[in-house]
Amino acid sequence: MTFRKKLGFIALLSMILVLGACGKTGLRNSSGQTSKVVTKKAAKDLKLGVSISTTNNPYFVAMKDGIVKHANDKKLSLKVADAQDDTARQADDIQNFISQNVDAILINPVDSKAVVSAIKSANNANIPVILIDRGSEGGQVLTTVASDNVAAGKMAAAYIVKTRGQQAKTFELSGVPGASATVDRGKGFKTVAQTKLSVLSSQSANFDRAKALNTAQNMIQGNKAVAAIFAQNDEMALGAAQAVKSAGLKDVLIVGIDGQPDAHDAIKKGDLSATIAQQPAKMGEIAIQAAIDHYQGKKVAKKTISPIYLVTKDNVDQYNW
Repeated sequence: MTFRKKLGFIALLSMILVLGACGKTGLRNSSGQTSKVVTKKAAKDLKLGVSISTTNNPYFVAMKDGIVKHANDKKLSLKVADAQDDTARQADDIQNFISQNVDAILINPVDSKAVVSAIKSANNANIPVILIDRGSEGGQVLTTVASDNVAAGKMAAAYIVKTRGQQAKTFELSGVPGASATVDRGKGFKTVAQTKLSVLSSQSANFDRAKALNTAQNMIQGNKAVAAIFAQNDEMALGAAQAVKSAGLKDVLIVGIDGQPDAHDAIKKGDLSATIAQQPAKMGEIAIQAAIDHYQGKKVAKKTISPIYLVTKDNVDQYNW
């Protein structure tokens, strides 16, 4: 083969490789390497799958509503699945989205470790993954949209210290074991509480109001001298408030996280003392926009932090969902 023919062959081979790369979408190619080439698509041409951990919690309902509203505004196709706090069900839902060859999958994980396998399956299928509210312990993710849950836990503990004083006797109600929100909120709370509060008991109530009612009742039976209760979400805080009322206790400070409407009403009535308000609907909107930006060739930040606010009786009307 002459030198000129060799050059022509090399040029032809290069064109084939480039054209092949241009057919790729998402984050990974078949060898598992990161692909920087994205086939551009208009928002109206996108098909997205959304896996929500549960719609039994108003917080995640607000998140879903934010996702649906922004998707409708942008006229893109959307399929939403409710995992009902079941890791196996969530894995099946994600696998269904992969089989349907969606353009991206938005996941609000039930469990940050259990979801890794499903994320890797999406990676292998070259489908971008966007996480909402909770992170994962592995797999490749386009972006994670969440509040700073460590900061929220710290903020709650600091409020208890400020309001009830150093070494106030405190209960902690934690969320679903293994969820990143549970881990991070607990970590932030402990950072302050381990030196400035007296934590009498810390137990899981799975982010559930009814479970929190039963758990808090048992905790109170063990020690009625409790001065404050920190619940890692508002649903548990509201359950704890019921338990406190049932026990006839007075002046127990109760702090939750989320900022849901029921919590705002309870703060106005004096049943709850405070909540650390998040913006779940805004998180959903940001996640949808991240998928759109990705397919328009725009750079998407690896993490988007949604702001949080301490809500008390003094400012309860300022931070509604």
